[in-house]
Amino acid sequence: MRLLVTGGAGFIGSNFIRYWLKRYPNDKIINLDKLTYAGHLSSTKDFSSNKNYKFVRGDICNARVVGEVMSGVDMVVNFAAESHVDRSIVSPAVFIKTNVLGTQVLLDAALKNNVTRFHHVSTDEVFGSLSLDSNEKFSEETPYNPRSPYSASKAASDFLVRAYFITYGLPVTITNSSNNFGPFQDPEKFIPRMITNLIDDKLIPIYGDGKNVRDWVYVLDHVKAIDAVLKRGKIGETYVVGGMTEDISNLEVAEKLLRIFGKTRKFIKFVKDRSGHDRKYSLDWRKIRKDLGWKPEHEFDVWLKKTVEWYKDNEWWWRPLKRRAEKLYDKTGQK
Repeated sequence: MRLLVTGGAGFIGSNFIRYWLKRYPNDKIINLDKLTYAGHLSSTKDFSSNKNYKFVRGDICNARVVGEVMSGVDMVVNFAAESHVDRSIVSPAVFIKTNVLGTQVLLDAALKNNVTRFHHVSTDEVFGSLSLDSNEKFSEETPYNPRSPYSASKAASDFLVRAYFITYGLPVTITNSSNNFGPFQDPEKFIPRMITNLIDDKLIPIYGDGKNVRDWVYVLDHVKAIDAVLKRGKIGETYVVGGMTEDISNLEVAEKLLRIFGKTRKFIKFVKDRSGHDRKYSLDWRKIRKDLGWKPEHEFDVWLKKTVEWYKDNEWWWRPLKRRAEKLYDKTGQK
């Protein structure tokens, strides 16, 4: 089988390629990545010389480049996206271009090349926000209610994917995943930013009161969920992918990290809240468990500690990215 993976130098994309090359060593993968702030060749270093792997630097908005790499491809897995809410607040136009126009360019090329599957990787943020005292959970039936430029652009791309299935019969699937964590996640994101700050004995900034709730899934569990959807998922269906059964706040995640590092709450610094900050995400992932037999295998506390160890052992990877990551928060005034 021949796969085109877009955004394969990013966090989840690189973990997906690493997993797929090991799990299916006879398959061939083309990785198309623009190498923006979120894409790093260093994340692909360990598999870059694999004979079944090829990297192409290019923009998914470029129809010519996309058409060339799509030729002869069986499946497309689309990770390519601008994906950081804080950046979308600073530069929303970039998110609309990549996440909406770029997805449309990919869909057109997939249609022309008769791919057997176009899998679109999306987010739970398209569903909006729950109140902290709500017992509701997002599911595949939840109406979309995006509240940031990022989530709005991802919602639009999801609708485009569905439209190509209904209008043109393109064989598509979608996954809406919760927050991922694990190795090779950029240090400007929540968990790796806290980890790298604590490694450097610095304070960890927490937005607002820290009570915002998120569902967390270890990146390998998400990757395995995509594998299950590609192999057993029903064409035209959406699958919600979550990792937890109990709510956990950002402050509680920070406190878990402080215990791992043996540090006190004095290392927490509450900062100005993010504009339009969603209060709570909680996911009902019973459909993918029931229909495809998938469930998360990596318990949060155990793999949070293993993630800390990975960052301690791999400063070569994140240290060059750290200064640039912190500049983002200087721009937003939320440092």
